[in-house]
Amino acid sequence: MAGPMLSVEVRTALEKLDQRDLLAHFDALPKAPRSRLKAELEGLDWGQIEQVRKLLLAAPSAAEAARLEPAPSKKKGAVSDDDARAKRRGLELLEAGRVAVFVVAGGQGSRLGYEGPKGCFPASPVVGRTLFEIFAAKIRALRERHATPLPWYVMTSAGNHAQTVAYFEEKEFFGLPKEDVSLFPQDMLPAMSPEGRILLAAEDRLFLSPNGHGGALWALRTSGALEDMRARGVEEIFYFQVDNPLVAMADPVFVGHHALEHAQMSVKVVAKRSADEKVGVVGRIDGRFGVIEYSDLSPEDLEARDESGQLRFRDGNIAVHMLRRDFVESITEGGLSLPFHLARKKIQAFDPESKTSCALDGVKFETFVFDAMGRADRCVVLEVDRDREFAPIKNAEGEDSPESSQRAQTELFASWLEAAGVAVPRDAGGRANCLLDIDPAWADSLDALRDRLSQQSRLDIPAGGECILP
Repeated sequence: MAGPMLSVEVRTALEKLDQRDLLAHFDALPKAPRSRLKAELEGLDWGQIEQVRKLLLAAPSAAEAARLEPAPSKKKGAVSDDDARAKRRGLELLEAGRVAVFVVAGGQGSRLGYEGPKGCFPASPVVGRTLFEIFAAKIRALRERHATPLPWYVMTSAGNHAQTVAYFEEKEFFGLPKEDVSLFPQDMLPAMSPEGRILLAAEDRLFLSPNGHGGALWALRTSGALEDMRARGVEEIFYFQVDNPLVAMADPVFVGHHALEHAQMSVKVVAKRSADEKVGVVGRIDGRFGVIEYSDLSPEDLEARDESGQLRFRDGNIAVHMLRRDFVESITEGGLSLPFHLARKKIQAFDPESKTSCALDGVKFETFVFDAMGRADRCVVLEVDRDREFAPIKNAEGEDSPESSQRAQTELFASWLEAAGVAVPRDAGGRANCLLDIDPAWADSLDALRDRLSQQSRLDIPAGGECILP
């Protein structure tokens, strides 16, 4: 029995984009798989698909080499008067309800051996608070300290949206008002063959992949989040990615520097560990702010030093941004006006002719949020201390792993405790000889910890032991 028919709009779009093989496959399917494929096809943004297909099929042009330069940056803490003024301005905006928090959380924990959304991964050193729990606790601390609503927007993906929503509901939104937390998925785009043919993952499923972290800005518009922010009076958006438990949430100093400079988009950076650290650096590309990929720097530029002996291209991007809400509105008016990048790779796809799955040459399409800096007239680049603000969980072991991140968390907490007058046992190499875990809702900074410790008796931390606060 024939299944449901495609809408006229989708069938017309497929014909216009020369997808007759896909149409013939759809028309030949039985009712149940046809229904599933119809739902996917009718959920796509066909204007965006036309855009990326044109990009794929365009004849390559001989691009002129871009002029790459370091970008001027501020160093947090380097000029205390500047930071103090920025902090005052940042606190004014927080307390007036002008700031929102936005986390990009579309990833899965599969690279960590964890089945589920990465935000549900246990990340803290002793208690095993999940990434979402850590972020929520930091937001609660700011809300209570500054009497601010600080709404939280969470972008998921099609693959983890239902699980993420279920987790937030199970945890009763971590003590935050449900109306101040918004969860929504980002858009997906089908992969294509090099000839522009849309690929299938199975007979009844398209091979879909997220449209990149730049798609987060488009998701803010299509989800209604930008409208919600406007209605709340939010002017500034604090953006970060889900894998960094050390993120300084809605950092008033960063918020203030961004606002005082009337910047449209700003970025935090850390000094590269070494010339060969494979990280994008913030700089100027043909005079505009942007992120210069490691592979785009010549060996000479990678090793180049300034007069002080520091790397010229040293500002490693950590994907923490401030964005004006009206700037995001402007670059998503009528569509996402960021360039698409083509990722060519082998894809395990379904071949309608042979009815089998096989490895095919394929192309995925992504946008990068940092490309929006090139659209900004003003941008603040704020260098921060890696040890205090950046300990991502990306790999199962080694650098940027759960172990390295938990060690960084312990070292940060140890520095706070020592500054507050508490002795922390250390080994011969100077590392904290213990595991420390501080609930961010109880104390999310040195100043907050000092206030808390002044209200309790002496704290003793045994060598080789564990300490949980409160």
